[in-house]
Amino acid sequence: MWGLLLALAAFAPAVGPALGAPRNSVLDVAQPATTKVPGSIPAPNSSLAQLPAETANGTSERHVRIRIIKKKKVIMKKRKKLTRPTPLVTARPLVTPTPAGTLNPAEKQETGCPPLGLESLRVSDSRLEASSSQSFGLGPHRGRLNIQSGLEDGDLYDGAWCAEEQDTDPWFQVDAGHPTRFSGVITQGRNSVWRYDWVTSYKVQFSNDSRTWWGSRNHSSGMDAVFPANSDPETPVLNLLPEPQVARFIRLLPQTWLQGGTPCLRAEILACPVSDPNDLFLEAPAPGSSDPLDFRHHNYKAMRKLMKQVHEQCPNITRVYSIGKSYQGLKLYVMEMSDQPGEHELGEPEVRYVAGMHGNEALGRELLLLLMQFLCHEFLRGNPRVTRLLTEMRIHLLPSMNPDGYEIAYHRGSELVGWAEGRWNNQSIDLNHNFADLNTPLWEAQDDGKVPHIVPNHHLPLPTYYTLPNATVAPETRAVIKWMKRIPFVLSANLHGGMNDFSYLHTNCFEVTVELSCDKFPHENELPQEWENNKDALLTYLEQVRMGIAGVVRDKDTELGIADAVIAVDGINHDVTTAWGGDYWRLLTPGDYMVTASAEGYHSVTRNCRVTFEEGPFPCNFVLTKTPKQRLRELLAAGAKVPPDLRRRLERLRGLKD
Repeated sequence: MWGLLLALAAFAPAVGPALGAPRNSVLDVAQPATTKVPGSIPAPNSSLAQLPAETANGTSERHVRIRIIKKKKVIMKKRKKLTRPTPLVTARPLVTPTPAGTLNPAEKQETGCPPLGLESLRVSDSRLEASSSQSFGLGPHRGRLNIQSGLEDGDLYDGAWCAEEQDTDPWFQVDAGHPTRFSGVITQGRNSVWRYDWVTSYKVQFSNDSRTWWGSRNHSSGMDAVFPANSDPETPVLNLLPEPQVARFIRLLPQTWLQGGTPCLRAEILACPVSDPNDLFLEAPAPGSSDPLDFRHHNYKAMRKLMKQVHEQCPNITRVYSIGKSYQGLKLYVMEMSDQPGEHELGEPEVRYVAGMHGNEALGRELLLLLMQFLCHEFLRGNPRVTRLLTEMRIHLLPSMNPDGYEIAYHRGSELVGWAEGRWNNQSIDLNHNFADLNTPLWEAQDDGKVPHIVPNHHLPLPTYYTLPNATVAPETRAVIKWMKRIPFVLSANLHGGMNDFSYLHTNCFEVTVELSCDKFPHENELPQEWENNKDALLTYLEQVRMGIAGVVRDKDTELGIADAVIAVDGINHDVTTAWGGDYWRLLTPGDYMVTASAEGYHSVTRNCRVTFEEGPFPCNFVLTKTPKQRLRELLAAGAKVPPDLRRRLERLRGLKD
């Protein structure tokens, strides 16, 4: 449907720099670290100093099981393991009593500066360089925090920057584009299903021209600082610089890495913009928004408070309700926005936005909280576009489908949450894959020629296994399914998740999935720009519900609406049904359509309905007449006398059968 696709085209870029791979490949074992080649001896305060005593071959004799995921096969192998220190999350440069390359304990520092933008792609590929690369797929442009690899190593989408094995002085360099105040570095190892590579320590250097460099130094000794890095591929490790540095370029110089591997890393740089006194560099306009909205991340308590504030500010057009509870007992709150909140108005379509299916994907959650604030604020200002939206449709906003997962991610913070932490609910269920598979039985029925005469092409029932008491169905999933059934939604968007097929096949609702950002949990200072990137698209997509036909199917005798009447469009193998008041909506692109309305106990009616390029929807109403058998059934049930005309019709029908 090109109109819907045009609306989606306005959303921020959906495709990230990597094709995601299942993150079952997290390795829970460390191996001995490899030092740099002679000539670059690591300082005694490197992570090697923390390792326990080794056997002659460099490993301890303790054996552990390693879980390796190879596509869909789980292989259990035994491997000798060297005990490693506890993974670090926030680290300081290591401290030892020796003078060379060490640091005194740094005073308490705040992270202060936001990310420079490697993860969010604000830093372009051309501004990332390295001393060497094993392949194009392991080039410096892949050295971005949380970047994902494909299932196959060696393709264009590997999961880190990796230096060549023979590179004796590897480095990874970022060009900030203008003088910048660098305050910290976050690193990860290589994301790969097949290999384990990560840097265990590194140094940091700075330059204004990429030729003359100086290092981050210890306050007391004046020697170059050596920073502890990673002890597994995925846990982000933050190091704050002992002294923030103003420069244009920053380099990370791996000093040690996992034994048997190569120096591989993914990184984010914490940096604040500074003004150039010589005006030699053009300053980029500061990202922001003129809308007076609350641009920050909201945990569960803050989200609930904000929704309450929006309702109190706009009580006549809002209603806050809950559709159920999470596994941990947190309510799944929905903000309803309409000129008549709390009731379905005949002929008025219902639309919804859902976010937060994966708890660590915070942008969708914040965009919906911003959208409800914006709609309230603009309605009070008399914005005609917003006023029309709220008077012509009923909007439902579910900002957090997985509040349990979000609380975990929020506690870790936007830059340290990683790719997987907080993704699942508290039962370790991925809600993205928790909805029933209705595609497979439908496709099988189509192949057997059973659709739509034996197997319907709409409102497919839930599979038997899915309804069993011991079925693995999260309470969050059950709550959303009940919500779908209770309200006759016409159009929906999931700000990331796999329930769009389920919604389309189990209900009337046409739903799409919107991938919002390369950065799952963007820093708060990026929220104003992300709002501006997506604001118009969020409004435009809602307006697409006007495209197509809409009407009411009524009973000829009573003039009442007929619930569950089927609306079939010739040439389109997917029907919709009427709501309890007999009203329906069918999204269609411009053109002429033969549309049939049918209901049990009624004669079907077919008519031509035209959809124009003008704003709709085009009215296409139906009046159905009861069949003689249905009329007789109703009269007998009421104890009424059969009228002469009905008696004659029934006699003629009996004669035709004889």
